[in-house]
Amino acid sequence: MRIGILGGTFDPPHYGHLKLAEAAIEALELDEVILLPANINPFKQKKRITPAKNRIAMLQLLQKRNAKLSFSDMEITRGGVSYTVDTLGELQMVHPGEYWFIMGADAIGNFMEWKNPQRILRLCRLAVTTRPPMNKDDLQLQLPEEFREKIDIIEMAPTEESSTTIRDRIIRGLPVQNMTTPEIVTYIKNNKLYL
Repeated sequence: MRIGILGGTFDPPHYGHLKLAEAAIEALELDEVILLPANINPFKQKKRITPAKNRIAMLQLLQKRNAKLSFSDMEITRGGVSYTVDTLGELQMVHPGEYWFIMGADAIGNFMEWKNPQRILRLCRLAVTTRPPMNKDDLQLQLPEEFREKIDIIEMAPTEESSTTIRDRIIRGLPVQNMTTPEIVTYIKNNKLYL
C-alpha cells in the first residue's frame, strides 16, 4: 500500500489540511492518508494546546470528508514528545508499506533539526508542497545532496487557512466558516474552544 502521513498539532484542523491531504492522494496515487495528531510537538513544547480529546474529535470530523483519509492517535496514546522517526518505525513494524510524510515547504527548512532525519528518510519519502515563488530546486537546496532524491513535490494552490488564524479570529469574535468544515465550527462553538 501507498500511505501518506499528515502529522501536526491540528489545533484546529481546517480546509488547508484537507486540501493538502487530497493533493497528496492525487499527486502520489496514495491509497490512504493517515491524519496523525501530535501529543507534544518537539518544536512547540512550551506552547499551550487544546486537550487531545478535542483535537481528536475535530480530526475525526475532518476525516469523514474523504474516504481515503484515516486517523491514528498513536502519538497521543504513546504520550510524551512526538517524534516522527519513532512513529514511522512503529508504523513500518505493524503495517509495512510505502510511506510518505506530507509536509509544507515551510517545514523542510528545519528538517535536518528533527530527531534522526537520516532514519526518517530510510523509513519514508517526503511529500512536500511548493508555493510560489518557491520551486522544486529551491526546496531541494534546503536538504543535503544525498537526501534530495527522497523528495516528491506536490504542487497545490496556496491556501489562506491556518490554525493560528482560526484561533485568533474566534478570540476576536470573527467568523471562521470559510476556513474549516461546518461540523468543526459547530464542535468548536459547542465546546467553547479558543475563547
